[in-house]
Amino acid sequence: MCALSQSASVEDRQSDSDLTARSGTMIKENGRTVQLTHAGRTRRHKGSNEQVPVEANGKKLLVNDQNKYRSMMIRAYSSIWMIGGFIFVVYMGHLYIWAMVVIIQIFMAKELFSLLKKSNEDKKLPGFRNLNWHFFFTAMLFVYGRILSQRLVNTVASDKFLYKIVANLIRYHMVTCYFLYIAGFVWFILSLKQKMYKYQFGQYAWTHMILIVVFTQSSFTVANIFEGMFWFLLPASLIVINDITAYIFGFFFGKTPLIKLSPKKTWEGFIGASVTTIISAFLLANYLGRFQWLTCPRKDLSTGWLQCDPGPLFTPENVTLPGWFPWKELEVLPVQWHALALGLFSSLIAPFGGFFASGFKRAFKIKDFGDSIPGHGGLTDRMDCQMVMAVFAYIYHQSFILAQSVSVGMIFDQIITNLTYEEQRALYTNLGEIIQVRQSVW
Repeated sequence: MCALSQSASVEDRQSDSDLTARSGTMIKENGRTVQLTHAGRTRRHKGSNEQVPVEANGKKLLVNDQNKYRSMMIRAYSSIWMIGGFIFVVYMGHLYIWAMVVIIQIFMAKELFSLLKKSNEDKKLPGFRNLNWHFFFTAMLFVYGRILSQRLVNTVASDKFLYKIVANLIRYHMVTCYFLYIAGFVWFILSLKQKMYKYQFGQYAWTHMILIVVFTQSSFTVANIFEGMFWFLLPASLIVINDITAYIFGFFFGKTPLIKLSPKKTWEGFIGASVTTIISAFLLANYLGRFQWLTCPRKDLSTGWLQCDPGPLFTPENVTLPGWFPWKELEVLPVQWHALALGLFSSLIAPFGGFFASGFKRAFKIKDFGDSIPGHGGLTDRMDCQMVMAVFAYIYHQSFILAQSVSVGMIFDQIITNLTYEEQRALYTNLGEIIQVRQSVW
């Protein structure tokens, strides 16, 4: 989960106040059964993976202090591996990042499908579980077909045979997806069995909620990737920075609980991470914005090197600083000011994706959505804030960035790539007439 200020000390202070040091005393702590010994130490029962603070000689002992640092090390190792793998995928290019997003979506869907899965009912409904995946891949075909259709056309434009096939597939893309969905709908109706209606309709509604809340939101990530890897990499990095710094500040300084949904989150971690993330957004945008590989949009589905007109947002400009600064001028990229908005959102709003996931897990009485990532839980635990951030980054780019990113070179590339020879001639003629009319008026 988006780990805003994980702090073991806060959790320890929430222990039951009626703990005693009597031998053989059985108490309930955080949903686990713990037995107290004469020495005031705890003995963990099977199924418990953490200890709790108890009183001995009138003092509270942080008996899980060693476990606290051990958990931190496991989490750190996992984070290093994830960051290293992420950097490698980014280096490989747009298609590999898209593949990574698809794999993450599949694992997230698997984790969420299993929450309401009941083995006894599933045994009575052979093949019913496949219906969930039918709807999932139908949604994937619909969303990615709309996002990547033009880029697929650009990829095969040089081959007339493939171009005709792809053009027909795109033309009937929507009707194809619709009938795939209808096929799943009919499949669901035909699979209904007496005494199983409530379970089956519950699974049907649960599947659609997953598609809306998880798949649709995370699909905006793919749209950001092809608009320019910068608009995927910067928001995703800000969430990671906010996550890590919140954990560190909360771990060492956390004292004041932030929200009841997540007792381990503290105000100290939240504020410390917010300041760090906003500063990091401004600096990181300056670094990432100087690479064409990251700033150029991908117009097709190839893996070749990208070259484009950087546009005004990624063109350095000098800013005069006040006299009390040690420097008179500072070279910045205009996109850095937009990065501050992304940093602010990733600090103040995106963490609510983590709060939502915390409440979700409390409703199902689970600690994590899965155990695929040591120290972190499942992939859903890592992607809750990322989904919220991806939607905001896409909307912000479309609303405030796209118009400013337009240049003569980009428009010219669009004309050459997307218009036929006859359409280009018609555009040339119409544009000439418009220019002549305006010259006569002016």
